[in-house]
Amino acid sequence: MSGYALIQALVIGVVVMFSAWRAFRKLLPQTSRRMIAGVSTRLDRPERSVRVRRLGRWLQPAEAKSGDCGSGDGCSSCGSCTPARPPADAKPPAEGGEPRPLDFRPRR
Repeated sequence: MSGYALIQALVIGVVVMFSAWRAFRKLLPQTSRRMIAGVSTRLDRPERSVRVRRLGRWLQPAEAKSGDCGSGDGCSSCGSCTPARPPADAKPPAEGGEPRPLDFRPRR
């Protein structure tokens, strides 16, 4: 195998791995978030070196960093998760649970 073929195989391998990772994150977001959270938890332990712990904290998902219950993951650990509030300009539902007609507005 020549040097050119080796470089070509490495570049193609990196591109395929990157594409697979992006597809995994796009198609299975909760699974990838849990997987990354598990890896970051294993890396961020007191017995690890400073650099490894820093990498673990960097990999930690934003929901875990914020520490609040609004992560949207549906953890059901405290039972106090509430559904998202509708926007202030949202119309109330029609009486009797009937669906409302669509409201089309002309473009400006």
